[in-house]
Amino acid sequence: MADPRMPPLVRLGEVGELAAALPHLLGFRPAESLVVVSLRGRPGRAGDGGRIGLTARIDLPPAAYRPVAVGRLVEAIGSDSPAAVVLAVVSEASDEVAPPVAAGTGAGRGRPGGTPDLPHRALLEVAVPAFTAAGVPVRESLLVRRGRWWSYDCAESCCLPGAGTPLPAGTSPLAAASALAGQVVAADRAELERRIAPVGLLAAAGMARVCDEVGSQLAARTDRLGAAAVAAESWTLLEEAVQRLAPGTVRALPDPEVARLAWGLLDVDVRDRAMGWALGSSAAAAEVLWTELTRRAPAPLDAAPATLLAVTAWVRGDGALANVALDRALSSRPDHRLALLLRSALDACIPPADVRRLIRESLGYRAAG
Repeated sequence: MADPRMPPLVRLGEVGELAAALPHLLGFRPAESLVVVSLRGRPGRAGDGGRIGLTARIDLPPAAYRPVAVGRLVEAIGSDSPAAVVLAVVSEASDEVAPPVAAGTGAGRGRPGGTPDLPHRALLEVAVPAFTAAGVPVRESLLVRRGRWWSYDCAESCCLPGAGTPLPAGTSPLAAASALAGQVVAADRAELERRIAPVGLLAAAGMARVCDEVGSQLAARTDRLGAAAVAAESWTLLEEAVQRLAPGTVRALPDPEVARLAWGLLDVDVRDRAMGWALGSSAAAAEVLWTELTRRAPAPLDAAPATLLAVTAWVRGDGALANVALDRALSSRPDHRLALLLRSALDACIPPADVRRLIRESLGYRAAG
């Protein structure tokens, strides 16, 4: 049976489509970034039907740090075993003046000395040889700027610094697939952080009091009934909550329920069992629940739902939200073992398909919901 959380297969037919798709590949709109897109399947140019694989991004590095930053990108994208990559510089920088000698290092043809040239060519003169040396050919080197795109490898009139090609208008196949998967493209990474930011001071103070009360009640109940019985109750309450939630749900959970669910996730067996929801039809509802608990539960109770949010996000290919959620979990509990394992996996750019396989192997996959 097909995996209900497997991202749809999307092939982008033209370089312009790929440039326009960068926000959907990343989950937010990049700014002043170097983006690397893995192309899988048969080798060829970016527009001739190769499958889109992993996407990685870094801030545009200062000149002194370019080799180190690019080296990390090469290592990260290598985990996807790409047939080739596309490099995209996203920047609003103005044109530069070409140096007296044209580039000619594999990052593009360059311009005659003293004429306008695209910005950040010097970064590509580091990046292109680094990927080539690693056995990964660079099929395209692009600049995306002000709603247009340029190829650093092109000497035609459309690629002159003052020209460029407009990004495709309308809804791309990737945008449609992202919408069907429930992905909302954020304006920037800060917007993702705001989505799971802790609630305001007054709400947080009230939530903390309720969590203390529920924690005391739960400790007494555990003494009376035993840990196994309380864990079974925790699982039942989580199931009931997920059944009531769905993307777009406006009904807020009462504070006592948030506190009880968050305390229940401290049981490692309960938390790991809940991780299986990332692979089933209840994944979207579970993500709503993990988001709500992450926002409202005080530290360190927020670490477990934030980690589960990272799992559901990464499984559906949203690495940006997964990274933000893991940052939240580890800021709350720096020693959280599952969050630390996921951080290592994300830093290594382990593909979502491999994450799904690892969850199945470690939990014994059962379609949740």
